[in-house]
Amino acid sequence: MATNQLQIDIISDVMCPWCIVGYRRLEQALSQFNDLEVKIQWHPFELNPTMGPEGQHLGEHIAEKYGSTPEQSAQNRQRLTQMGADLGFEFNFSDSSRIYNTLLAHQLLYWAAESGKQTELKLALFSSYFTQQQNPDDIEVLINIATQVGLDADEARVVLSDKRYEKAVKEAEQLWISRGIQAVPAIVFNQQYLVSGAQEPATIAELITKLTTEEA
Repeated sequence: MATNQLQIDIISDVMCPWCIVGYRRLEQALSQFNDLEVKIQWHPFELNPTMGPEGQHLGEHIAEKYGSTPEQSAQNRQRLTQMGADLGFEFNFSDSSRIYNTLLAHQLLYWAAESGKQTELKLALFSSYFTQQQNPDDIEVLINIATQVGLDADEARVVLSDKRYEKAVKEAEQLWISRGIQAVPAIVFNQQYLVSGAQEPATIAELITKLTTEEA
């Protein structure tokens, strides 16, 4: 039995360049299905949950975490920059780029879901961090991004200040970890089929075709 509905759960972090690459490829795949009703829900994952408020130099962090040399790190950034350009997204890595904690950003995203603004906010956060090199652990930066997508600045400040969603975000993170998610992006289709990493549009489109044409 064919269906024109598709639920997509995306587990990702604002710090993850492959997450915006993966989303843009997902968009390309979805563009092939004109009559498909798609519901997207974003879920939190922190690549650096113990990161302090000052963040860390990107090159230093990559070397510590993955053992990459400066040359390898530069090559990876160049590759991502080209990949982003091909997908219409601008990465502006520099020698002063830093990695930050994203717990506050995830709390804002959790709140934005209530207003149906979650995807808009997530994309704005990606642009703020990767394109504009802004700090997503800065409340003022987050409030400004929230207003850009039509969310109320005063409400955003309260949500971030009283941390009302912090517990829920951490519980959601643990839930996905308990389900075996150890890296992002992780995209779950119809609560059944997991696609790990930033797969090519053709691969995703093939899965969507299977999900929407086969009998449930």
